[in-house]
Amino acid sequence: MLVVDGGAFMKNCNRGRAMGLQVMDEGPFSDFGIEAEIIGFSLGTLVLVVLIGFLSLLLGRFVRVAILPALASHFLGEIEESEGVRGSRALSLGISLVLFVEITRTVDDSVVEMVWDEGLVQTMLSLLTSLYILIFLFASYRLVGSIGRVLSDDGESPASQRSLASMAESLGRMAVFVIGAFVIAGVVGFDLNGIIAGLGITGLALALAAKDTVSNMFGAVSIIIDRPFNLGDWIKVDGIEGEVVDIGLRMTVLRTGQDTIITVPNANLVNSPIENFSQRRFRRVVMPFEFEGESDTDSLQQFCEQMLEIIKSDDRTVNEESSWVKIQSMGSSSILVQANFYTQQSSDIQRAMSEFTLVNARNLSSKLGLRFHEPRLRRS
Repeated sequence: MLVVDGGAFMKNCNRGRAMGLQVMDEGPFSDFGIEAEIIGFSLGTLVLVVLIGFLSLLLGRFVRVAILPALASHFLGEIEESEGVRGSRALSLGISLVLFVEITRTVDDSVVEMVWDEGLVQTMLSLLTSLYILIFLFASYRLVGSIGRVLSDDGESPASQRSLASMAESLGRMAVFVIGAFVIAGVVGFDLNGIIAGLGITGLALALAAKDTVSNMFGAVSIIIDRPFNLGDWIKVDGIEGEVVDIGLRMTVLRTGQDTIITVPNANLVNSPIENFSQRRFRRVVMPFEFEGESDTDSLQQFCEQMLEIIKSDDRTVNEESSWVKIQSMGSSSILVQANFYTQQSSDIQRAMSEFTLVNARNLSSKLGLRFHEPRLRRS
């Protein structure tokens, strides 16, 4: 039997089905002629539950509107609105449900005893707990796409960024799917200890049988994290040289200078030194000029000085302080002059600059009366 004092907001005596015996003319709202028992809840309890629900929704929205964008801006930089909301609404709803369940239980246990149908409420709270777990899994599945922003924050090589982001998203969603399967199994009531033990034995057998495949997959993860190369880069590893055309979970595909395709296991790439030609800041050009042995040394020195001046004055030359043109060696029949300079990274610029240097070297040598060495020409 439930007895309600005239000035009390909520009291809890006999919970559960006894709520049906609620006295209608007693309670906090009895003076207004309002029914004190509604679908198993006292009116005061129902109002408090609605207030908790409203507060939970406000807090969840605050997380989505203020906290999530701040975290995304801090870790991922500025992102488009379409990317920023992926999974955030589901996450906001999940947070609201968590807050509602936990605040309701805390208020019931520590602050005031609710007047409600205990069996109905516990069933509802259990269902809400399962629901927010599923919502969090869905939000995680959606938000894992944001990992692409982390992998492409430098703004270089868009094709590579998309490839690496796609691979990382696949691995992340696979992880969320596996974790979600275990969580759902636990919520439904399966014995996780038996499942984990069985999967442990099965996983050990599969790992031993497919250790190379597993190594290659971990190699793919290392490539994603470390990014030693991107799609389109020209690399050299274990004597194999070519352009990176695809990065997969098991292997990386290279196209060689002969237009052939070579597949390299990712484990080999991780465990071997990689020379990445595409990441050079500039290209070095070493150009020898061989003159006749009887050439005038003053003219040779003038050639070196003027040639260096011509090279440094060109806009395509970089790292000028490390450029030089010097006499390298003198023999009985020839004198070797060598030019060392650097151009911009582009191979087209390197070829154009090499041609420019050769033409100017010929014109300058003719002007200074220098002749290039001809081994087949015998002189008396």
